[in-house]
Amino acid sequence: MDLTRARLTMRGAEAVLPLGSLYISGDWDEYWQFHLQQEHKRNHLALDSSGIPLIKQVLKARCSNTPPPFLIPV
Repeated sequence: MDLTRARLTMRGAEAVLPLGSLYISGDWDEYWQFHLQQEHKRNHLALDSSGIPLIKQVLKARCSNTPPPFLIPV
């Protein structure tokens, strides 16, 4: 963790160390497949109570023809 110009907080270092450990142990490929599966579940298969995928709701909201109201504080 002692690289030239590297500035890691304790929290950042604690996040990076397990990744290096996975790489050195040879488990990186297995971990990465698991990570991608979890990301897919979280981002693409998440459903709200109506059963509509959340990503479709976000896209619908972003593609609206009506711009959001612009409020000027008084």
